[in-house]
Amino acid sequence: MATYQTFTAIGQREDLSDVIYNISPTETPFMSSVGKTKATAVLHEWQIDSLAAAATNAAVEGATATDITITPSTRVNNRTQISEKTIKISGTMEAINKAGRKSEKAYQLAKVSAEIKRDMEKALLNNTVKSAGNSSTARVLGGLQTWLSTGYVGGTSGTAGSLGSTARVSGTDAAFTEAMVKTAVKAAYTAGGTPTILMTTPTQKVNISAFTGVAAQRYMAPANKPTTIIGAADVYLSDFGTLSVVPNRFFTADAGDSGEVAFVLDPEMAAVAYLRPFQTQELAKVGDADVTQLLVEYTLEVRNEAAHAIIADLTE
Repeated sequence: MATYQTFTAIGQREDLSDVIYNISPTETPFMSSVGKTKATAVLHEWQIDSLAAAATNAAVEGATATDITITPSTRVNNRTQISEKTIKISGTMEAINKAGRKSEKAYQLAKVSAEIKRDMEKALLNNTVKSAGNSSTARVLGGLQTWLSTGYVGGTSGTAGSLGSTARVSGTDAAFTEAMVKTAVKAAYTAGGTPTILMTTPTQKVNISAFTGVAAQRYMAPANKPTTIIGAADVYLSDFGTLSVVPNRFFTADAGDSGEVAFVLDPEMAAVAYLRPFQTQELAKVGDADVTQLLVEYTLEVRNEAAHAIIADLTE
């Protein structure tokens, strides 16, 4: 008698897992580290100031008071940028029995929300200058690379950005060294900043772990315990304080530039300013489909660029 096997059987149910596995990263270290504030116009403005340099200050007893020359604060700004994605889900797609999610609309909105956050992280850190836009061109915020000039460490022929209006110009690429980090941290500290984060690309995170001051250590573990090899640096103890070494997947090289950058950050001196926080809008129904737009309008507020530093033109 022939054995009845699955190869010829009819009516077998499919074996489809009820979980959707998404490997794409969703961490946004910069936005998670800096502050959050509110914008009230498409041109977001704030003021920066600094104290006069420390000097010899000794007055003669009984002398007539002499007034000083007062330096006004500086008014700076950045443009808000709209980031959005729109989904269109048919009524049938929402109604059918689906694996891994109950509502297709809810699933897709959660997915595009994470995608927009990644887009924001990229915009906040890039080398694109601010732009007012017009009726046919989108407004664009000035990314962090276009703001940092006081604490600039770059390759030969490279130049720093300025106040969101001037893009950083790439120089000759060079290998990442601890001396570069020391120079950048010193610049931020000397200017008055209190940097606590060294944010890098994944490639430069590996390079930091190879600094001579971070020799891999092998510990002799007790009997029946695994031996641990430490070959990574997650904290950098500088002459001016401790910095967390934070890798960020969303750094991008500029067009035609193979070099990478690293940031020394004082998170108290930067913020994301929201004109319109994340919101959904149900658009006009198109036949048997629902159209939903998810958007956010925001900009980068660099509270004082001298509190941070940038190390540019790093070899990948």
